Order: sequence, then C-alpha cells, then structure tokens
Amino acid sequence: MLDLANSCTNDVVTFGPFRLFAAERLLKKNDESLPIDGRAFDLLIALVERPGETLTHKQLMAQVWTGVTVEEANLRVHIAAIRKVLGDGRNGARYITNVAGRGYCFVAPTHRQLKQSTTASSPSVKKRTLPPKLRRMIGRDENIDALQSMIVTKRFVSIVGPGGIGKTTLVIAVAHAMMNEFDDTICFVDLSSLKDGALVIPAVASAVGYHAQTQGSLAGLLTFLTERRILLVLDSCEHVVDAVAPLVDSLFQTAPFVHIIATSREPLQVSGEHLYWLPPLGFPLNEATSGDLLVFPALQLFMERAAAGGYDADIGDDDARIVANVCRQLDGVPLAIELIAGHASQYGIRGVSELISDRLALFWLGRRKASRHQTLRATLDWSYDLLSEDEKKVLCRLSLFVDPFTLQAAQAVAAESNEPTSAFINIITKLVDKSLLMASPGGDKSLYRLLDTTRNYAALKLAERNEECTIARRHALYFSEHPLVTPHGFLQSQCSSNHSPLLGDVRAALQWSFSPSGDASIGVTLGAGAAPLFLNSSMLSECQQWCQKAISALGESDRGTQRELTLQASLAMSSMFAQGDSREVAGALERGISLAEALRETEQLMHLLAGRNLLRMRAGDFAGALAAAVQYSAAAAEFGGPREKVVGEWMLGGSHHLLGNQAEAQQHYERGFERAAATALGRSQYFGFDHELWARVGLSRALWLRGFPCRAAEFSQSGIEFARREGNPVTLSICLIYGAEIFLWRGDEHVAAALIDELIAGAEKHSLVPYHACGLVRLGELLVARGETSAGIAHLRRARSILAAERNYILFPAISRALAEGLLREGEPEEALDLIEDAVTKAERGSGTFELPDLLRTSAKTLLALSPQHWTAAEKSLMTSINLARKQSSPGWELRSAILLFRLWTDQGRADAARDMLADIYGRYTEGFETADLRAARALLSTSASDQVRLHRSGCRAS
Repeated sequence: MLDLANSCTNDVVTFGPFRLFAAERLLKKNDESLPIDGRAFDLLIALVERPGETLTHKQLMAQVWTGVTVEEANLRVHIAAIRKVLGDGRNGARYITNVAGRGYCFVAPTHRQLKQSTTASSPSVKKRTLPPKLRRMIGRDENIDALQSMIVTKRFVSIVGPGGIGKTTLVIAVAHAMMNEFDDTICFVDLSSLKDGALVIPAVASAVGYHAQTQGSLAGLLTFLTERRILLVLDSCEHVVDAVAPLVDSLFQTAPFVHIIATSREPLQVSGEHLYWLPPLGFPLNEATSGDLLVFPALQLFMERAAAGGYDADIGDDDARIVANVCRQLDGVPLAIELIAGHASQYGIRGVSELISDRLALFWLGRRKASRHQTLRATLDWSYDLLSEDEKKVLCRLSLFVDPFTLQAAQAVAAESNEPTSAFINIITKLVDKSLLMASPGGDKSLYRLLDTTRNYAALKLAERNEECTIARRHALYFSEHPLVTPHGFLQSQCSSNHSPLLGDVRAALQWSFSPSGDASIGVTLGAGAAPLFLNSSMLSECQQWCQKAISALGESDRGTQRELTLQASLAMSSMFAQGDSREVAGALERGISLAEALRETEQLMHLLAGRNLLRMRAGDFAGALAAAVQYSAAAAEFGGPREKVVGEWMLGGSHHLLGNQAEAQQHYERGFERAAATALGRSQYFGFDHELWARVGLSRALWLRGFPCRAAEFSQSGIEFARREGNPVTLSICLIYGAEIFLWRGDEHVAAALIDELIAGAEKHSLVPYHACGLVRLGELLVARGETSAGIAHLRRARSILAAERNYILFPAISRALAEGLLREGEPEEALDLIEDAVTKAERGSGTFELPDLLRTSAKTLLALSPQHWTAAEKSLMTSINLARKQSSPGWELRSAILLFRLWTDQGRADAARDMLADIYGRYTEGFETADLRAARALLSTSASDQVRLHRSGCRAS
C-alpha cells in the first residue's frame, strides 16, 4: 500500500469540483463521497501530489505496487477507473493525460489547504514562512547548488536576469534548501507589490519581526538585526532599487550575521554585492531529435507544460526539431516557454511555431497569478515602464537589429545625431544592467543583442512611437555603407565568411528598401553590396531574388556602372545554380561580359567568360563551350597570370572531353596540373566552383574512357575529399555527380550509392534544384542497374522533366541511355527504341558528344531486344560505336560495345572473329581488371569458341 497520506495528513487537495482527503482516503465531489478502489486511490494520490509532472509507468508501479511485479495492463486498468470516477473527458474536463511512450500526468490545477481544526486555537502568532516551492524544477539543480555555496561564503548575492527567466522560482527553491543552514530563520520579502520605495524598510521590518519600527526607521532595524543570523530574501527589487540599495548596503556593513539574497532585473550596485546572472534553460543549438526532449531542460519544460495543457500527441523527430526551434526563438526563457507550450493543445506544435513569429505570443495568457507574469507583454511592460524616456527610445530603435550588433552600429541607428558618444554608451550600459540588452565578447569588440521576445515587444513600441520608417531608413543606410557590404565586385564572394553575421540585418534592410514604404535607391546600393555575401553563404535563391529587384530598380545613373556589373554577374551565377539555365542567365552573362569589357574590368571578365563556358556546357552545346574556353584562354594569355593560364588549360580539357576528344582532353588536363604544381597555386575558383576540382572530375572521366579505371577512381575520390574539406556545396555537388558516375561505370554500386545519398541530401539542404535533379538521375541509373527498374524509371523521368524545364541538358544522354535500359527490362522495347534513337539523332546533329558511342551501343541492344531479325542494324550500330570510340581514344566505350558485338557474332557462328576483336581491346588494358566490364570480357574470352557455339545451339533447341 502506498504511504503518501502521511505526508499530507492535514491537507485537503482540491481540483475542479473534487476534494481529496488523503489521510481519510476519501474523495468527494461537492458533498458526495465517491467510491474508488484502493490501488486506484493510491495512483490518484501519487498523481495529485505531483501535478503537471509526467510520472513514468515504472515510477507509478514502483510506488503503488511496492515489491510486487505487475503488468502495465494493471496500471492502465486502474487509470481508466480513476478517469471514469472523475468524468475525465466529459464536457471538456481534463484531469489525467497519457504522455505517449512515457507515462501519465495530472493536468488539472490543484489547491492545497489545511483542514479546519475542531479544537480551540491558540493565540495567533505571526509565522515567518516561505512561499511554497515548485514540486519540480527543470534544469536548475546546478544553479541551486551554486547559489547555496555563494550565500554562505559571500553573504550577499543578487540573482540578475530578464523578466521571466525564473529568478523568483529559483530563489524560493534556494531558500527552502537552506532552511536547515539557517535554522528556519529565513525571511522572504516580496517587493513586487510596492508602489513606493519609502515602503521598503517597513516591509522588511515587518518580515523580520521588528514591530517597534516607525516609518523609515533604518537605524532601529539595523540594531534589531545586528546580532541575528538570518537569511533575508528580497524578491523583485528592480522597481524600488533606489530604496533597496542603501538598505542592503547598510545591512551588509553593520549586520555581519545577516545573509542577503536579492532578485532583480538589474544589479543593486552596492558594496559587497556578488552578481549571479541567471542563464536561460538549455536547448540544442542546431538540429534536435526526439531523444533531446529528455536531455535539454527547455525542451523538457515545453513538453511538460504542453502535456499539462492537454497536448498528448506522439512526438517524433520532426516535431522535436520544431519544439527545439521554438525554444531557441524564445531564448530558453522559462516563462515564455510555459506560456507558449500551454497553447500546444489548441494550435498544435507546428501551429504554435508559426504563431510566435507573428508577435501574437506576446499577448497569450498564462497561469501565473502575478499580473506582471500573466502575459509576455505584461512581463516586458513591467521592465519597460521602469526605463527613462531616453532608454525607451534607444531600446525601441534597437529592435531593428536582427543579429548581434556592435556599439558603433547601435549608435548609427539608435542615437540622436547630436548625442555625445559618452551619453549613448551610458544608455546602452543601463539597458544591459537592466537585462533588456544582452552583451557578449565578439573578438576585438563587444556584441549586443535583444532577446527575441524583447525585440518583438520593442518593435511594437517603436511602431507606437511612429518612428518605424525613420529608423528603418537609418538601419538600411548603415548596412549599405558597411565595409563588408560595399560593392567591390562579385569577386568579393571568394572572401572569408566573417560577414555571415550581417546577413540577417542585410536581409531585413533589403526587405524594407524594396517595400512600399522603403527607398529602392538604398536597395540598389545594398543589393549590389550584399549579393556577393549571399553567394558566399550559398543562399542562391535569395541572391537571385534581390539581384532581380535591384536590377529592375536601377536608375539611369547606375546603368553601365560597376554596380550594375556586380548585380548582373551575381544574378547570372545565382540563377544558374539555384534555378537552372535560362534566358535570364544568358542575358545576365552577356550583359556582364559587355560591361566588363567596356569598364576594362579584366578580372571580372575572366569570371564571366568562365561562366559562359559553363552555361554552354550545361546546355549541351559542347562546341560552344569549347569556343568559350578558347576565348578564355586567349584572354588569360593576354592579361592573365599563372592561375588564369592553368584554368584555361583545364577549361580546354573539359570542353574537349565533352566533345569526345579524350586524348586531347587528357593532355590539357595534365598540362594544367603540371603548371599548377610548378607554381604552387592556391584555389582556382571561378563563377561559383573550383576549377581544380572540376578538372579532377573531368580527368577522372577521361581516364576511365582512355582505359585507366583505377587512376580514374583515385582522381575522383581525391576531388570529392577535397571538396568536402572546402565546404562549397555547389562544387561538392558537381564532384559527387560525376564521381558517382565513375563508380557506376566501374560497377562499384555500394560506393556509388553512398555518393548519391550524399549528393541528394546536400542539394536538398542548400536548395540546389538542378543538382538535386542530377542526383535523381544517378539514383535512377543505380536502381536500373540493380534491377529495381520501376523505381529507377520514375526517378529518371522526374529528373528529365525538372532539367528540361531549367534548360539543363548536359545529363540528357545519360538519362536516355538509362531510361532505355530500364524500359527494356520492363518489356517496353518500342518506347526504349524511340527514346534512344531520338538521343542518337540529337547527338549526331549537334556539335558532338563523348557519349555517342554508348548511345549507339544501347541502340543496338534495344534493336536486338525488339527482334533478333534486327541483327544487321544492330551490328552496324555496334561497329559505328566501336569505330567512333576508337576515334575518340575511348577504350572504355570500345570494350562495352565489343562485349555486345561478341555475343551477337557468336550467335551467328562467328566466334573466332568475335574472340579476336574482343581480345584485341582487352589486351590494351593495363589496370582495373576487377571492374565490371573487364570481368565480363574476361569471362567471355575464357570460354572456348566451340563452347560458345554448343551453348548457343543447345539453348536454341531448348527454346
């Protein structure tokens, strides 16, 4: 039997219409006694004793069935019985909630009172008691321990922090924990209700039992306390700090046995004071999982208050991430978390997350009785009303900052034009002291920020002051003139990322500039300066958006200038990588090249010419890509340095590779790497990705085609590893796209699968739409190769649609080949033939493609699948493929087509010719003999010609 009644013998707990008499084991509804089973009654006591707290199944069974092993089903049966007695769920009444996967929680408000005694009472004696402490505090155990030690050793401690951080709750818990230390001589003084500082001394005197005092008799109070050892708790001092400060200063100096602990939103700033800045509850700084709900205090508090409010849905990783984000937005402030979480049952986790960004959460009611804690706005009103007019003005103006800011930035936006710097610094210092402005070291300068809830509140007050537009203009002007945002050209995107903390404020300034009440001319300046910052942070869609707006708003004085050049170049790059190739990209590129030539901006011209090469390459215009590479190389020879000349070699190598000139491609690639090694060049990044890595990709493919599959894999892996270290998502995506292809060609499906997973995940994370589609192409190829043809075909069709809409055709030959292979396996040779013949026709009509030999091989395979009678056309296609591959110096394609031709000739009784042809190609290989194609060729060659004929004939007879 549970023995909880002994802890509450004289208590009556009320909730809703019920009264629980634990000692008498009696439950009443109004005046009616309700029948309830013994075990169920024990469970009810256990839950009521800890309202709002989730008790696990294990905890409840251990308390109610002590020493007895029972099934969880018994627990559920008794909980159901309690709910039935209480009418839980009827007419909206909620008492006990099931917290999925964890346990049960009593969610109804409870009140505890002493039973009336029937004996005559003794004369009333004023007791110096503490307010009740919370039955359970989350995440504050270390704070309680630290404060106990400080109070004993330091004597005078002030707990300081913003409103709602939990100072009062904590100090009450500390006081209860120290009752033995001070022999119960602890006096708690709640100063929050005092309207006049003159009432502070009488309030303290009354609390400590000094009844002889008169109004303002500090001397008598000091004499009374001189020899007494007590702990004096002064709660909520901020609004009467001018009266509290001299009192505690005198107490500390003249009453050596008095220990003082105060709570305030600002320090008391007197001798002997030791500050304890109360931190927020911990929350995950990045991603979160459902397991973090049991680890981080902020998340624990959110879920407990949500459950107490009636939220009982299961929480998975997706919802856990939302809860973590909410707690981050609320800066881990307990009051804010409690108020918001209490509405989860009404709006849901996702709904709460959406609403708090609309400042509605400032007005949501909570359960606190104190008026200053009923809503977040009331809590902030309390602090705001204590500010001077100058402090209010600066606080409101600082709400325009989204990210941490320097004192210089604050002065530019929030100070009056004629205000002395010293006066402004004094105001900032006071706001920090009053816990409305957070300060932290930031390298060589301190950084300041407002908590999100404070910033939202201050923004409302700024609007009430009719200063919103004026201060927004100052804010936008400041960032348009910031050294890291001044437009030095889009080459700035290669700089370090120390400007990333500016992006939130830059975005906010741009939004205002291009709004109906803003100033588009500021937006143009800011857009040109900010575009490189967005590019460097891989915020491509956003860069594209702001460049479009800025170019549309260009005035005549800005056209043809460096500013327009920066915007056009940034638009071309961001649009190419974010949304694919389009007329917009081509138009911006050509306009940028024209401007760079007119302005003699040779360095930007080199980047834009590299962009033209990339654009034409991605569009499948490989002859145009080669022409752009030749133009770039000529420019590099005329006014470029060693780096530009190396990039020119790599660009020529890539263009020749795509056209099908593999020997020439290898020559240019390797010459570029030799020159790069000789001159110890750094990174060679042009137009959004690193050309050294792109050269590694191209050379690895050329090596595979040239008959060096091992060297190809080594080059591909080294490029991928380097791209991972560099952290550029665009360049890494490119390396993964073509690295996966190398390993698919080799038949290393496990390696390819891992690279494809990494590619798709990274492209999704950074919103790289074309690269995500390319990932689907590789996934489709892999699935077709594994025999999962239906899924593979679906991915390939989807990727083809996306890339076509974005005019990105570079992977279309690979898509057509893989789709045809999949359709053959699905028994659709007619559609496969239409598809592959269309791809062959386009490749033959165009400027050429290195993939034509493999397309011809697939065409032959499709013809044979359609009907064996097509063997003549298939043979012609295979012979053309082999001859073209030989012309391209591509044994890789030769071998693949030769394997299929070997089988065809063997079926026709030409085994010797088939064997000689395949053996000649196989004999040219010096490495990679465990790759898929070489294994297949070796298996065919190891079977005698007579065996091939015998097997074929026996197969025909069997069929």
